[in-house]
Amino acid sequence: MTSAPGRRSSTFTRLLRHGFTDPSDAERFLDSPELAPVRNDPVLLDALGGTADPDLALHGLVRLLEAQETATARQELLDTVIAAKPLRDRLLGVLGASAALADHLARHPRDWQALVTYEPRDLHPGVEEFERGLADVTDPVSLRVAYRRCLLSIAARDVCGTVDVSQTAAELADLATATLRAALALAEADAPEDAALCRLAVIAMGKCGGHELNYVSDVDVIFVGEAAGGADEDKALRAATRLASHMMRICSETTVEGSIWPVDANLRPEGRNGPLVRTLASHLAYYQRWAKTWEFQALLKARPVAGDLALGEEYTAALRPLVWKAAERENFVADVQEMRRRVVANIPAAEVDRQLKLGPGGLRDVEFAVQLLQLVHGRADASLRSGTTLDALKALAAGGYVGRADAAQLDEAYRFLRSLEHRIQLHRLRRTHLVPEDEADLRRLGRSLGLRTDPVAELTREWRRHTTVVRRLHEKLFYRPLLDAVAALAPGEARLSAEAARERMVALGYADPAAALRHLEALASGVTRKAAIQRTLLPVLLGWFADSADPDAGLLNFRKVSDALGKTPWYLRLLRDEGAAAENLARVLSAGRLAPDLLMRAPEAVALLGDGDGGGLTPRSRASLEQEVLAAVRRADNAVQGVTAARGVRRRELFRTAAADIVGSYGTESQPAEADQGALVDMVGGAVSDLTAATLAGTLRAVVREGWGDTLPTRFTVIGMGRFGGHELGYGSDADVLFVHEPREGVGEREASEAANKVVAEMRRLLQVPSADPPLLVDADLRPEGKSGPLVRTLGSYEAYYRRWALTWERHALLRAEPVAGDEDLGRRFMELIDPLRYPAGGLDEDAVREIRRLKARMEAERLPRGADPKLHAKLGPGGLSDVEWTVQLLQLRHAAQVPGLRTTRTREALAAARAAGLVSEEDAEILDEAWVLATRVRNAVMLVRGRAGDTFPTVPRELAAVGRYLGYGPGHAGDMLDAYRRTARRARGVVEELFYGGL
Repeated sequence: MTSAPGRRSSTFTRLLRHGFTDPSDAERFLDSPELAPVRNDPVLLDALGGTADPDLALHGLVRLLEAQETATARQELLDTVIAAKPLRDRLLGVLGASAALADHLARHPRDWQALVTYEPRDLHPGVEEFERGLADVTDPVSLRVAYRRCLLSIAARDVCGTVDVSQTAAELADLATATLRAALALAEADAPEDAALCRLAVIAMGKCGGHELNYVSDVDVIFVGEAAGGADEDKALRAATRLASHMMRICSETTVEGSIWPVDANLRPEGRNGPLVRTLASHLAYYQRWAKTWEFQALLKARPVAGDLALGEEYTAALRPLVWKAAERENFVADVQEMRRRVVANIPAAEVDRQLKLGPGGLRDVEFAVQLLQLVHGRADASLRSGTTLDALKALAAGGYVGRADAAQLDEAYRFLRSLEHRIQLHRLRRTHLVPEDEADLRRLGRSLGLRTDPVAELTREWRRHTTVVRRLHEKLFYRPLLDAVAALAPGEARLSAEAARERMVALGYADPAAALRHLEALASGVTRKAAIQRTLLPVLLGWFADSADPDAGLLNFRKVSDALGKTPWYLRLLRDEGAAAENLARVLSAGRLAPDLLMRAPEAVALLGDGDGGGLTPRSRASLEQEVLAAVRRADNAVQGVTAARGVRRRELFRTAAADIVGSYGTESQPAEADQGALVDMVGGAVSDLTAATLAGTLRAVVREGWGDTLPTRFTVIGMGRFGGHELGYGSDADVLFVHEPREGVGEREASEAANKVVAEMRRLLQVPSADPPLLVDADLRPEGKSGPLVRTLGSYEAYYRRWALTWERHALLRAEPVAGDEDLGRRFMELIDPLRYPAGGLDEDAVREIRRLKARMEAERLPRGADPKLHAKLGPGGLSDVEWTVQLLQLRHAAQVPGLRTTRTREALAAARAAGLVSEEDAEILDEAWVLATRVRNAVMLVRGRAGDTFPTVPRELAAVGRYLGYGPGHAGDMLDAYRRTARRARGVVEELFYGGL
């Protein structure tokens, strides 16, 4: 086409203004012979400019015109496009949004006429109308053509805004229903003898069952079969299986016309491993006995759609009562939330930020939250039993189970995300839930959703806004109404009934829902700023409490802390504004008794849980602890006040260590649980041992200062023994020590001894005085001659005793000796004295080895509590702490003189040195280390959970579950934890048998 000068420039500008991105190409298409009759018609250009992608729409129109078989047909199409606005908007709208449907129209050029009719029955077709559209199919190929023709009409109504996204999804589900029926009819026509043998019902699941299907999605189904007319049941089920398989192939297989969609039967009992078709009785038996929580969640959307509908109704009627009892299952909420976490964890990292369906803030978050609430409250309220997400959300809001404002925001977000998902899939008719990265794709999507000013930027902004809303609300949705149930609401706002609130608390794992609701009322009621902040915090905190083994304790403890600190201005501000503080507090308060007990005695320690100046949860060094304790002692008026201050520091730092241990073991939303369990054990052991040493140093200074001023008549040092000397103290460990003194020049032996004994007696007394702070028990039973020997000896006395009388067990005990407080020079000289005893130059003779083995056997026999299961005793049982430690210590006694690395008081360090020296194989060392770490973790867990020391797993189920959570086991997996412990200990015992009792 030849144009006058300047015409191209004018047309080019006009095309740009109408939204074309390639005006040169568009101009060429407009100049094509097919569009010659209408190339100057402004109606056409305006209509193209109103589509999602004008270039794509124009290209599709030219292809459709080229495909018309005659000039008359071509003219008929053009005349209708120009004259009939409904057809023009529908056809060009589809061509501008879907390259795949443009391909279909090019292959089937008369199918555009399916868009001409514009009558009420065409605006909202149902299954019946779609069945008429598929009535003439005779084979899988013609079924695909008819399916796409029906899909064309749905897409046209969708892109023109004739129907909203929920109506589009319902129409797609109705078309899927009609298609399944047609495919089953084809399968039955191919095998009439099979059809005669059985009754086969097709149950739609997932989005098809929920009447909310996508353009391209697997259609999830379950098959139910029964014998027909007295036929043999086995033969009938085989026939039904052949029909079901054939029906699935008809829909799923690729032909010259492509495929329709995959039919997925993996939601059936036993999944891929189970039979494709079961009888109703078999289905019922499975769900009554074996089904997991997620399977009942899936049944929310079950709906008979094809085959024997009467049998399908029998199926849903039989299973419906089981669905609404699912919330009574143990760990129900935890199971549902864990499944959601697994889904997110399985998303490839590169796709997480673009995942519309499965990513954080995506469609699945809304669906899971709604389904969780339905399962909890649908037992008592039949109005909630819809399989359609938006209908269920509306019913939940109407019943007060969800706040109206929250429901409205979620409804808006869900509609936007589903619309975006539909437009993404419509383009190529491909199954995807990823937002594209290409700018042209984003531009087309933005325009298709009515965002025309800056489509790419506007789309990105809206998408992020809605996912943020969903992320913020999907957890809160479950917990917020619990507060509204006990607080004053705005006029017209519905609230949870008392029974509904109780049901929700039970589902969350609360054993005493009435008490829990009273706590919520006390915390959140009122119009004060404090109550307002609590109402903001509690929905999130309730979720974290529910993730623990004892939600009741978590909520009760939170109320106690809030009551104690509620008037303190920084407390609620800390929880509200510092990201980690609230979650850390929730974990600590619900993990057991020890940490909350420590916190309740001085609630201001909550500040340690934040990100600010409280020092965080990193344990402090011994030097800084000692500096603080000694400074507090100097400020005190007397020894009692000084030791009280030292014990206060100890209580605070024990809380810091316990909190760090709990948070590290549980993990948080921003920080996963510590994978290296040994690192947690070393952290606790080192922190508690340093803290104990600092406490003893402060107590010694306080006692000496009060009784003798600046200088004691005798030099005095404290030697840590056992776990204390090994830097391996647990939360409930005593401090094993030796006391050593040496008279100063000019001081008589008797005066020095009396002073040293008075110091020891006063230290032990002050550290055990009943108070708000936990006592520190000081045990000196590992001294020469044990309980029969003097409590304190001079360095010379120790030397004389060890030179003449030292027994094998005393040499053994000295392996863990290390100065912890007092005179450093005296402590160093004591080490020089004992080194030849504990690291003997010639090792141990066979008599000494036999003595050690005999002592260990006697200790296990005498000390193991009556009735205790030896296999689960972390200290004295097979493969427990005693086994590993005695094995390592025997290696030290025999080889430390020649292997410097073995000269350490720490078990894991000595084991690593033995491995490096070739004394233990790498595999055996790993087995022993794993067992020792696990046994130590068990003892720490028992103390954290029960608030008192113990060497065996608790027998109370809730306490056992709490130990399991600390050790990384989810709800309902306490048995797995015990099995794992037995397995680890059994392997360690095998190594001990070889190394300790065998070939050392």
